[in-house]
Amino acid sequence: MEEQQKSSHVVLVMVTFQGHINAALQLATILHSKGFSITIVHLELNSPNPSNYPEFTFVSIPDNLTESQLSDKDIPGLVRSVNKNCAAPLQQCLEKILHSHHHISAVIYDSFMFCAQPIVDYLGLPGVTLCTHSALGLLFYHVFPQLNEKDCISGLESPELQALQLQGFHALSSQNPTEAGMEVGAAFANALKSSSAIIVNSMEFLELEVLSKIKQYLPTPIFIVGPLHKLAPTMCNSLCTEDNKCISWLNKQAPKSVIYVSFGSIVNIDKQELIDIAWGLSNSKQPFLWVVRPSMDRGSEWTESLLNGLEESVGERGFIVKWAPQKEVLAHAAVGGFWSHCGWNSTIESICEGVPMLCRPFFGDQILNASYICNVWKIGLELKNLERGNIERTIKRLMVDMEGNYIRKRAMDLKEKAAFYLMEDGSTSCSFDGLAKHISSV
Repeated sequence: MEEQQKSSHVVLVMVTFQGHINAALQLATILHSKGFSITIVHLELNSPNPSNYPEFTFVSIPDNLTESQLSDKDIPGLVRSVNKNCAAPLQQCLEKILHSHHHISAVIYDSFMFCAQPIVDYLGLPGVTLCTHSALGLLFYHVFPQLNEKDCISGLESPELQALQLQGFHALSSQNPTEAGMEVGAAFANALKSSSAIIVNSMEFLELEVLSKIKQYLPTPIFIVGPLHKLAPTMCNSLCTEDNKCISWLNKQAPKSVIYVSFGSIVNIDKQELIDIAWGLSNSKQPFLWVVRPSMDRGSEWTESLLNGLEESVGERGFIVKWAPQKEVLAHAAVGGFWSHCGWNSTIESICEGVPMLCRPFFGDQILNASYICNVWKIGLELKNLERGNIERTIKRLMVDMEGNYIRKRAMDLKEKAAFYLMEDGSTSCSFDGLAKHISSV
């Protein structure tokens, strides 16, 4: 078995989003440690730094994308463009790799790069889908759009599935769906049906009932291998420059006193909402570390719209950076809450450090993740109204009030479960062993 793995070659096809790149490189690192040779196929836009991974072979394919497209709110349209633009270059790339290596054990592709599955089918190669979102996202995007309302409701019998309020999400998804959204959803579902396996960056204890429901609809083997960021050696894959000065600032703050605020790498916020967030943070009187990307507020020069009067109000109590070393920040003793867009990587990282959350989802699976956080795991509060007074009150509920103590205890309980899950002979280790065997045998 060991000799077979050492001769195995895996091609990993990444998509251009920061969170997806992180998870793909973490997975590649773990597979390499188990004896697989790795070729990374990536898009030109947001290319990873090959010097960080000298043991991998990196191959770029053209994507015809622009930076402005990444800041567009039409994510389904962007994903459709990625697959349309990259299908032919990806096929040519895989043919060249196959010709030079003579063998590819498997092509693992990001679920957003679903154009890969018909290509590997044509080439006679096994395709494996990497889901960088939750298993719930897999269930929702694949199963529920295919069910009528009656079937959907009858399938929500368990307390966990009922708490997720998926009927509401199903109804929402059925209203005015875009052409791009329908096309992407259908292509995603078709790729899953043909995939030889599905990899999910999650932990079984977080999604037991959802995983049970998925297996009723998908016969494909599913390997739950998360949390990848805890299993792969620490390496900075950030496309933005991290400002480590914030760690020195955190070192001066009281334990569990700081609310960390970050909305990920692609979310855009309008100017008024940004100002309301700033004053809500200021009026809460809580210390805060806030990530404000230069591209977050289009039309403004970084913090120019925030600093008018804010510096005098906040003083040393607030620290604003363009990008932060998030995993280090969340692990810091001073951080007592995380105001997040509820991207899956951020959610998993927060759980692993026992940090309760304020949830402000913007689109896609972020809405599902927020429902998990607030309704099922009960480790956070959702901010539906971004009026500055409500922001102030909700921050205090999480950081100061008795309600926040209960939520914090729940978050710490999940952290302990995650640590147990990551033990050497735990579920993740067994899942990776099963994945390695599957890749070597298909």
